[in-house]
Amino acid sequence: MAVKLIMTWDIAPEHEQEYFEFVVREFIPGIQRLGFEVSDAWATVYGDQPQIMVGATSATSSKVRQILHSSEWKSLNNQLLDFVKNYTFKIVDAKGGFQF
Repeated sequence: MAVKLIMTWDIAPEHEQEYFEFVVREFIPGIQRLGFEVSDAWATVYGDQPQIMVGATSATSSKVRQILHSSEWKSLNNQLLDFVKNYTFKIVDAKGGFQF
């Protein structure tokens, strides 16, 4: 069964430019290289919720576990943490439509 990695975070105000450059040039291509398919990306414009939510799918939960334990994932994730705060992630069964 397909699974989805759901990540949320807030962009650190002092790193907005570097954040956008990193996400477009390195983070998204990097997670795709690892085997994820980016399924959705959302930005909160009003309310008390995380500023960014990104969903990425993979074929199986074992593939996701393999990716999350890889050195490339750890490197990408650590670089992302340089530009964001309040980062969280969870793994859920992928279903059609929007998922929290």
